Amino acid sequence: MFKEEDNRLKANFKFEDFITAFSFMTEVAFWAEKQAHHPNWTNVYNTVNIELTTHDAGNTVTQKDHKLAKKITQLYAKYQ
Repeated sequence: MFKEEDNRLKANFKFEDFITAFSFMTEVAFWAEKQAHHPNWTNVYNTVNIELTTHDAGNTVTQKDHKLAKKITQLYAKYQ
């Protein structure tokens, strides 16, 4: 799901509608807050684009990013 590119983990997620996409984002937000590691993301209607990088490690991909990417992928599976 996530691809490493330009020192970021990137993924795009599609949903049935805006409400479902926003529900997914809410779940990700709660998990990210617990980990104190927050995604860069955008949302347009039923699509959520996410990029992960660790700012305090010089904007490179770290284990924190891989851990969050794994959790995001697990959360997304619930919507499929």
